Amino acid sequence: MEEVIRNRKIIHVDMDAFYASVEQMDNPELRGKPVAVGGSENRGVVSAASYEARKFGVRSALSGTLAKRYCPELIFVRPRFDRYKEISQKIRKIFFDYTDLVEPLSLDEAYLDVTQNKKGNLSASLIAQEIRKRIFEEVGLTASAGISINKFIAKVASDYNKPNGQKTVNPDEVISFLENLPIKKFYGVGKVTAEKMYQLGIFTGLDLKGKPLEFLEKHFGKSGTYYYYIVRGIHNSEVKPERIAKSVATEHTFDENLTSEIFMLERLEVIAGELERRLKRYNVAGKTVTLKIKYSDFTLQTRSKTLPYFISDKSLLLETAKELLYQERMKDSVRLLGISLNNLNTEEKKTVAVQLKFDF
Repeated sequence: MEEVIRNRKIIHVDMDAFYASVEQMDNPELRGKPVAVGGSENRGVVSAASYEARKFGVRSALSGTLAKRYCPELIFVRPRFDRYKEISQKIRKIFFDYTDLVEPLSLDEAYLDVTQNKKGNLSASLIAQEIRKRIFEEVGLTASAGISINKFIAKVASDYNKPNGQKTVNPDEVISFLENLPIKKFYGVGKVTAEKMYQLGIFTGLDLKGKPLEFLEKHFGKSGTYYYYIVRGIHNSEVKPERIAKSVATEHTFDENLTSEIFMLERLEVIAGELERRLKRYNVAGKTVTLKIKYSDFTLQTRSKTLPYFISDKSLLLETAKELLYQERMKDSVRLLGISLNNLNTEEKKTVAVQLKFDF
């Protein structure tokens, strides 16, 4: 059995409602108002929502029509990803003032390993506080942070005092923190998984910890192994700023299961757009498109097609994903969709960072 590594100091920095906050920063008329980035009241889905909009239940991946119904005063704005990338690069420069061990997950969040840092500061909590202060002063946005001994706990902790706050889980607090944590707060336990755990009598980390490995594997497959270790504070993945990408992927888990191909196509359009932006950021293209479908019963299905040429644009990604979607009929409602691109032209490319993925 793996042991808990306690001597690392990991920070997870997560920008607060990043896309919407950038729009409110750039347009003072939007400040204090409910804002949705992406979608419209007639079509499409929301990419991001301001905290003012979230109070009404507006969230990412929600249809624009439903979002407007939840919040009649909602203001839709078109996304400006070039602007978000520009802001993200400024934030990332601040990170590198403290450590070279920076692992971006997306434009608005990253892991930092500050065990050995450029400032010689022994307190990861003070480093996180200083980073958040600099982001606010130099960029104009607020950020939240989680600090602990590994990525998983830091990620959970960063959501603890949002927005504009931080949470430190010290080594001697890890076990009690996880035992007292509601199961729905565990990173990687979505709405459907939480409901399944409730039915099995698992409501807190302590309940989860009380289940043997064989039980968790029986009910959750290989994800059960993941749950078994994380509730014991074991997640020894290192912060790796650069890896050679074998594939680039984007996927969404939905709060409500999708029951028709029409809804799935709407979501795939958003996913393809995000994947295109990620490919452009890494300056890579690929030949093999894979559609990932996870059904409500947790069964996973993948369908792939290899093209005779490299692609990276949204239209071709979406066209191929549609073709894969209609290869066969849905067997159940769908809780997760993803598109990935393999067979990348990375031989001539520099090493690129890829998003951290937990296998749920």
